[in-house]
Amino acid sequence: MAKREPIQLDAVIFGGGIAGLWTLDALVRSGRNAVLIERTALGAGQTIWSQGIIHGGLKYTLDGFLSGSAQAIRDMPTIWRECLAGQRKPDLSGAPVRSEQCWLWRTESLRSRVGMMGARVGLSTPVHTVDIRDRPDALKECPGTVARVEEQVIDPAGVLAVLCELYKQRLIHAPNDNPAHIEAVSGGAPTVSLQGDSVLFVPQVLIFAAGNGNAALRKSVGLDAMRMQVRELHMVLARGPLPELHGHCIDGKRTRVTITTAKHDGHTIWQIGGEIAERGVDMSPTDLIAHARDEVHAALPGVDLSGIEWATYRAPRAEGAMPSGKRPEDVTVLSEGAYITIWPTKLALAPRAAKMVVKAMPEAIAGPGIVPTDLSRPSIARPPWENATWGTA
Repeated sequence: MAKREPIQLDAVIFGGGIAGLWTLDALVRSGRNAVLIERTALGAGQTIWSQGIIHGGLKYTLDGFLSGSAQAIRDMPTIWRECLAGQRKPDLSGAPVRSEQCWLWRTESLRSRVGMMGARVGLSTPVHTVDIRDRPDALKECPGTVARVEEQVIDPAGVLAVLCELYKQRLIHAPNDNPAHIEAVSGGAPTVSLQGDSVLFVPQVLIFAAGNGNAALRKSVGLDAMRMQVRELHMVLARGPLPELHGHCIDGKRTRVTITTAKHDGHTIWQIGGEIAERGVDMSPTDLIAHARDEVHAALPGVDLSGIEWATYRAPRAEGAMPSGKRPEDVTVLSEGAYITIWPTKLALAPRAAKMVVKAMPEAIAGPGIVPTDLSRPSIARPPWENATWGTA
């Protein structure tokens, strides 16, 4: 293939998860010319592993205080809801919404009651206690309070598909056997070459939005790879004749169990996280499934778990490094010359991350530009239950 003329761009984004795609949208709408390069599949890793809950800060107010995490995320449900309704850009009205709200329930323990009261503090998404007659079937026999909180649950793959359709001409697949090559130029703009140098991009800024892959990207251009930390999670999947449920069982300051529901090939599938996924990091799949079964039975005494199939998957979360190693309270955006690195921390924070990136960008100079239309386009990653090894407990 003949070598083409260099293509001037305002930005090249590496990483096609929710943060990278939302950032691409924000840049284009701000008048920048940008493309996104994905090595595997759109959403592979953290985005496709997520439960899809558009958190409004509930789990960060369980001690009765409005934490930094709660303040950072409290406006996100409104932004997402307006986008999903087509009332705000990006228009995500074509994306499926699994649920318009989440349920919040507790056990009879004193610690659980305190957590439920704390969840009402400082939220922009209201919490409504519901009568037993209005509870979903899965919660009919729960002994404690049940409430409804206006946190939508999205289908991550569906949102990715809508964003992909909006910007498919700006999405490029550069797999391991034919990768993009970055050349860092001292004191000048970096370059990105594709397909054996047949395509050459000269962007003002390189944006790293590749989650766990950010460490290697940063190292490749001489930046400190240790600005990132990884928190492990070990998620659980359940499949069978299960009731639809989206929500959290509260136990003091923690979410004892978080369950969301998906449908696939005629099956009802639960994704199970919360404290189960955190404690499960040091457990084998067999031990974690046994633990999860006990925890779900305690949290949902009215649900029959006989004959249910189970699986687990590891879901490490890459974040901006914290001295304590704890989860950052907010999005991390590092602006270092011609490089911007982003870790959104939570899927729901993608709009906030994109806004911060646009603010950190130099003025647009590339103009409309010409983006090659004959390059390979990335596919969308498969959800974890399609790759799971199922078995009965």
